[in-house]
Amino acid sequence: MADKDAITKEYMQDNKIFADAFNFYMYDGKQVIKPEQLRPLDTTAIALPFGNDFNAKPVQKYRDVLKFLTAMTDDNVAYVIYGIEVQSKMHFAMPVRNMLYDAISYSNQVEETAKIHRKNKDRPGSQDEFLSGFYEDDVLLPVITLVIYFGADEWTAPKSIYEMFSTKDPYILKFAQDYKINLIAPASIADEDFAKFSTELNQALKYVKYSSDKDKLRKLVNEDSAYQNISRKTADMINIVTGSELKFENGEESVNMCKAIYDIREDAKLEGKLEGKLEGKLEGTHDANIEVAKKLLILEKLSFEEISSICSLSLEEINKLAKETLKQ
Repeated sequence: MADKDAITKEYMQDNKIFADAFNFYMYDGKQVIKPEQLRPLDTTAIALPFGNDFNAKPVQKYRDVLKFLTAMTDDNVAYVIYGIEVQSKMHFAMPVRNMLYDAISYSNQVEETAKIHRKNKDRPGSQDEFLSGFYEDDVLLPVITLVIYFGADEWTAPKSIYEMFSTKDPYILKFAQDYKINLIAPASIADEDFAKFSTELNQALKYVKYSSDKDKLRKLVNEDSAYQNISRKTADMINIVTGSELKFENGEESVNMCKAIYDIREDAKLEGKLEGKLEGKLEGTHDANIEVAKKLLILEKLSFEEISSICSLSLEEINKLAKETLKQ
């Protein structure tokens, strides 16, 4: 679990990936948020209740990824705080958790504004402003938190505080404030909507969506040419999150996911052959079967005749491979 959380947090730190997630969710894929407009913020959130009560206990939480945006919109400068929370498992109190994160962010803004007034020795216009530390013309920056679920199944945990309440009484709900989470869950994304992502977050989330269905996953990877040349960063994240156990060569900057999946399939067949669980021949190409034959020769568990039969290679080819392979 720790590995999954660590690698997804690191993955979402990338400004391009981060912006892509929000552009997909908020703007239907339009490139409104630019990566260069984002800068990282400290993910440690600490807040004290308002006032000067020295007995108050600080609340400390750690956000997954937090960034600050500065952008021009309609000739005005827009400042927004964006946060991403990554989940490899469903969190059944996510609305409460996110509500607390956002509340701490707003609380910190109020406290910081009050500190600035005190430092600058600003004179408040009223006693009310003095007591609150937040003056009439002060403003808050919007805080928007997005949850990204890196799981293949549907998100069935609550998406709002209302869903967590014990009562559905409309009179009570009318006055009890709701809080809804913003959520990206691969299982809920229509196949045609993945194209609204502009980065490899497209391939990553699509792979996660079908990771529990081997046939659909194999079809996806074979039909989408993007998987033939995907960055190592994305491939490693996919591998750990889905537990695919794909093997990549060290030092590769990009990988072919199609080949990696094919190799796993052939290795599984090979293990079955060695354990006597499968019958028939391997279905790979001639070159692929040569690679399998080399592995079998190194293991020295089967005769040349058996390897020839399994790999659909002539005995002459096996003898030649043995001379080349066993020399190394």
